[in-house]
Amino acid sequence: MEVLKVVLLAILLMGLVFAGLAIQMLFKKGGKFPNTHVGSNKYLKSKGVTCAQTDDKMEQAKARKELRYKKILLDNK
Repeated sequence: MEVLKVVLLAILLMGLVFAGLAIQMLFKKGGKFPNTHVGSNKYLKSKGVTCAQTDDKMEQAKARKELRYKKILLDNK
């Protein structure tokens, strides 16, 4: 019975959190969910911190530039 009380309390608290976010979105000017992505944080940008996906895309672009397919020689035997 104790577990049921804890689960119901957790569901009630989560419902209040979601209702609070919805009310904030409705009444705030230009209301929308806050963007919590690392790339949109001005402080982290100034420190040079990027998200893992952006970092991966930049490294893949560098790797593509380094490949020189025209220098590959085919062995004609």
